[in-house]
Amino acid sequence: MAVPVVNSGALITLPELNSSSPHFRHGASLRVVGKLEEYSVETAIAVIVDGDANLKVNTQHLNMSLRVGSLYQFIGELLIHPNNEAILEARIGRNIDGMDLKLYKQSLQLLKGFID
Repeated sequence: MAVPVVNSGALITLPELNSSSPHFRHGASLRVVGKLEEYSVETAIAVIVDGDANLKVNTQHLNMSLRVGSLYQFIGELLIHPNNEAILEARIGRNIDGMDLKLYKQSLQLLKGFID
């Protein structure tokens, strides 16, 4: 029996995730960071933001409490709906309050420069 492969999430920022991005494809495994702007307990849909960019995150498979205004990191697969709306189906989520987001973004840029 074949064991399903779970890909690591590609490190991207929310502003990088747009329809012209190579990561903007159905099933792409992503790791994103954003501030929780809104959350619906009924639907388990969270909206995270980074600057002007936002992303819906389905948190139904996570066992965690979410607080609006806190900083979170999610890893999961991107689902693209017919209307070109993207929702991340999160398989991992964690609160990262206290992380220096500016330093995180700088280190991410350095890492991408090294990998590319």
